[in-house]
Formats: sequence, C-alpha cells, structure tokens
Amino acid sequence: MKLLVFGATGGTGRALLDQGLAQGHQVTAFVRNPAALEPLDGLTIVRGNVTDAAAVRRVSAGHEAVLSALGPRGGQYGVLPGGIRTILAAMGEAGIRRLIHVSSFGVGDSLAQMGWVARAVFVPLFLRKSLAEKEIEEEIIRASDRDWIIVRPGGLVDGPRTGVYRCIIDPQVKVSQPRIARADVADFMLKNLADEQFLHHAVGLTY
Repeated sequence: MKLLVFGATGGTGRALLDQGLAQGHQVTAFVRNPAALEPLDGLTIVRGNVTDAAAVRRVSAGHEAVLSALGPRGGQYGVLPGGIRTILAAMGEAGIRRLIHVSSFGVGDSLAQMGWVARAVFVPLFLRKSLAEKEIEEEIIRASDRDWIIVRPGGLVDGPRTGVYRCIIDPQVKVSQPRIARADVADFMLKNLADEQFLHHAVGLTY
C-alpha cells in the first residue's frame, strides 16, 4: 500500500518506517526535519508541518492509508489537535479512508483500567497535560467519517517486535502496569491497515 506517516521521526514512527518498508509498502514520511531520517529504498521524505493545511493536502494525495504517531515535542501542547483536524480534512479531499492514530493508555475509559498508583499518582503528576491533549485528539477522530482505529499503547519501551501482545477493547479489563515496545505498536498498526476487527475502536496494547 501507499502509506503516509506523521510523526515519523519518533520511536514508534521509525518502527513504522522500518517495518512498513520491509513489508513492501511505499511509505511517505511527512516531517519537520528531513535530516533526522536517512534515505531508504521505498521511502519518500517530505518536509512540512502538520499545522500547514496546504502542505498536508499536497502530501496526502495518492495515498491509501494514514498512520499517525504524532506526539508533543519539547513539552509544547495545544498544537496537535489542530493537526489532527488538518489531517482528517486532507484525507477527505484525497479520498483516504483508513486512519490509525496512536493515543495512550490512560485516555478516556482506559484510565479506569489502570492500577490505583497509576491513576492516583503517576497520571496526575506526569501525564496530565499529555493525556488531556490526546483526549481531544480522540474526540476529533471519533467525530469524523473516516475508517479510524485509535491505538492506546501502555508505557512505551524499546525492544524488538514480538508480534505477541494483548489487544484490549473491553473497558472492564484491568491492567495494573501496561507496557509495550514501540516496535509492537508499529506491528499492530501495520497489521490493521485493511482489517476491520478493530474498526472504530480504541484498542489498548500491552503485554
């Protein structure tokens, strides 16, 4: 498939590029700093900012699916919800149906799935702003008419792709310390480019 990746210079984004290219996809990385990525066969690197609607429209044309691994940089919040709106508008114009977007465990009803320490201490002290922004992003995506899947990984760690992890959509399932490797987040996203099992669901990912 022809894939468009946002957030390609982060850990999950780089895993998406590596695995996507290895699987034979044609991949476009839309990034603010092209120098952060090395040229690879099958990879097109386009410079731009997700807040630039015209640039996002141009890069979206001709693609079949969008993979979003966007995250705040330098502690800056408030930008990405607008970026998600821009991406969705561009997808509509380009006729792209599938959007797979990385959110986080702790957003929405998944907060209640986490252990007491995480809910009462870790999230309020360290993740409050990040999760609040991701909550807005999820609301924007849910209100769209695209074929979306929201990915809620547990605590992200470095490690190899295993392909073995839990995919949780039942909000009653409790996970005290969710964690997963970035490479397995990418694995899930690429496995669901056309599959409809998790369509219009927020999926918690953890070992």
